[in-house]
Amino acid sequence: MNKYIQSYIDESVGIIQLNRPKVLNALNRKMVEEIVGQLEMFDRDPSVRVIVLRGSEQAFAAGADIDEMIEETPLTLELANPFAEWDKISLIKKPILAAVNGFALGGGFELALHCDLIIAADDARFGFPEVKLGVMPGAGGTQFLTKALGTKKALEWIWLGEQMSASVAFENGIINRIVARELVVEETMRLAHQLAKQPPISIRMIKEAVYTALDESLKEGKTLERKNFYLTFASEDQKEGMQAFSEKRPPSFKGV
Repeated sequence: MNKYIQSYIDESVGIIQLNRPKVLNALNRKMVEEIVGQLEMFDRDPSVRVIVLRGSEQAFAAGADIDEMIEETPLTLELANPFAEWDKISLIKKPILAAVNGFALGGGFELALHCDLIIAADDARFGFPEVKLGVMPGAGGTQFLTKALGTKKALEWIWLGEQMSASVAFENGIINRIVARELVVEETMRLAHQLAKQPPISIRMIKEAVYTALDESLKEGKTLERKNFYLTFASEDQKEGMQAFSEKRPPSFKGV
């Protein structure tokens, strides 16, 4: 049984809801383990096609659990290797959507950035305040933000530790959509159900190809893209999609 999250399935969408409301969903190690474990379960579940990660109305996640870290030393951190758990998120093959209300700060911002798409409330706030605690982001924040903003803007935001509005995050390509706070979950679920109707194998192949573009050369990325393009022709969904197009009817994709 999970202690810090709740999870359920809505048709083909698996939902993970962060559930530490008294501390604005601050992330401790056990909570991260539960999130990652549930992501892996949904990734293996053939009835789930899309995953949604959401917080509460007050906060997606307002950072890491400082009480858990205050007595750490370099050696205890090295032995615990807490960020190895975070690395598993990049191995999830299915789309992950973040529904962000309120604060997404520190580890909460990093968790949102690990998701493929981010839908945020118009009053949501993002940022990395770690510098004000004498530390820095450690779960990929410097890397994700630099890839999104470029070196100079990333340095400014992370050095100052200031909070970024949803509109600034949207203008800089960090989040995908801004909606009224009362519509965040509704809009995220609408998009998730829309994606769930797409051919799952194509969705999987596209995700792999797009992320390869971030880290590999153009030549290597194009090679992988072509391999994945060819692989889609091994699926029944490819035959169904093209047949449906020829017959001028909506396709029905099965994920095989």
